[in-house]
Amino acid sequence: MRLKGKAAIITGAAQGFGAGIAQVFAREGARVMVVDLNEEGAVKMAESLPHQALAHKANVAKLAEVKALVKRANEEFGRVDIIVNNAGTSHPGGALHRVKEADFDRVFAVNVKSLYNFAVAGVPVMEERGGCFINIGSSAAIRPRPGIAWYNGTKGAVHIISKSMAVELAPYKIRVNVVAPVAGDNPLLTSVMGQDSPENREQYRASIPLGRFSTPRDIANAALFLASDEASLITGAVLEVDGGRCI
Repeated sequence: MRLKGKAAIITGAAQGFGAGIAQVFAREGARVMVVDLNEEGAVKMAESLPHQALAHKANVAKLAEVKALVKRANEEFGRVDIIVNNAGTSHPGGALHRVKEADFDRVFAVNVKSLYNFAVAGVPVMEERGGCFINIGSSAAIRPRPGIAWYNGTKGAVHIISKSMAVELAPYKIRVNVVAPVAGDNPLLTSVMGQDSPENREQYRASIPLGRFSTPRDIANAALFLASDEASLITGAVLEVDGGRCI
């Protein structure tokens, strides 16, 4: 078991990429806190996992809520070794100057401010024994598409902030890496494409050299490697799990 004895907080873990990461981490021996706004889904996911698992409802854009969940995880697990900032959102696809201010504020709060919140809450519980952050970025930060300009920007921020964190936190033996997925067949796909249709899906799929969308298992396996001791010298990396799209 590659994560035996470790404790992980995974946000947005009731479904999609986060659920896949929670399942794989638990399979590899980690105790997992499943964090999501969907409390029912978080409870259901936590109950399905082996080992000690917790469900916690929280808005990752709210510092007080993040502090509370990190405190709870540290108290109940006795440690926090891994934080996976997976929770994310987008704005409706369309012209960048027509995106509503509320949608702009929300996407930056969830995708970017959450990194600040978890750094503020998480670093103090990791700095004595070390640990790692895995932040979920996107191929959209590397090969941006029109119609989702502000989403692209949030993921670009995730990539750069993660590199900055990696350098600054290295003295504490805290590693920080990014997994950058190509679009998966999930609710965000509609925003990425602008309009969901069989034709648009096929056009997008055709832009991926390996010919398919990402899956939760793809992202989970990449996150598992970065969280494991096998990646003990890897920090500040952006691991593209994109089927070759960003080449």
